[in-house]
Amino acid sequence: MEENLQTRIRQLKAQRNAVILAHNYQRPEVQDVADFVGDSLGLAQQAAQTDARVILFCGVHFMAETAALLCGDKRVIVPDLNAGCPMANMVTVRELRQMKQRHPDAIVLAYVNTTAAVKAEADICCTSANAAKILASLPREREVIFIPDQHLADYAARKVGREVIAWPGYCPTHVRILPDDVLAQKRLHPQAKVVVHPECRREVIELADHVASTTGILRYCTESTASEFIIGTEIGMLHRLAKENPQKKFYPASRVADCSNMKLNTLEKMVWALEDLQYEVTIPADIAERARRAIAKMLEIT
Repeated sequence: MEENLQTRIRQLKAQRNAVILAHNYQRPEVQDVADFVGDSLGLAQQAAQTDARVILFCGVHFMAETAALLCGDKRVIVPDLNAGCPMANMVTVRELRQMKQRHPDAIVLAYVNTTAAVKAEADICCTSANAAKILASLPREREVIFIPDQHLADYAARKVGREVIAWPGYCPTHVRILPDDVLAQKRLHPQAKVVVHPECRREVIELADHVASTTGILRYCTESTASEFIIGTEIGMLHRLAKENPQKKFYPASRVADCSNMKLNTLEKMVWALEDLQYEVTIPADIAERARRAIAKMLEIT
């Protein structure tokens, strides 16, 4: 059944002149049928370079929006409109504008895990990989409002050595990973390196041998001479790690670090999306222009 669906998806992809993007947290079978697997910004940048007319983005909604922002000449569709990001939904335009009024001279630094409408209210964006670098580039005499993830904000601020106004948002999946989970895995696998995502709690980050974005986690594990790793991020990441490093072993820091929103995308829904070219993600022109500006400022620095 799964093989038949993957065959059908490949047929439809050719008919539609489409490219399939899958985030590292997607189901294994979705990753396996994708043209590109990676993080949200990297996937959007990769798609912009292809001659495909349609992008089927398997991730969560803000990621498809980012693809739509950077690939204006292509049609962006998603398998399930309900695949949203709780953390991105923790900051709204109204709330952000109120915060900006209370801190009129502050620079708004927006994690890419935000909606396009929120990005449009920001001065500059960052990713989990470059958050510290972007923060370090901002004038020290001005306050910085870091949205929406308080844990990434804390991690970047400590690396750079400056204060930020951290929005009280968080990733429900990453905060499920507890220090006790990591310590339990370390007892089971004492030789394993602990690698975690910066959306984790500070107490978890302090137990890690390495902290990185999903792309950085893959790079570290691939280049490391270690043969065992405890991975502190969404469990979908372990499929790609094992697939690209079959000689190494990977253990989830916590098996409950499973994003139900990411897993809403299935092979069946991908077939329906390509058959009917649904559901299209569009962004109003005025919002898109301002959101692109915030992303462009980040890319200039990195």
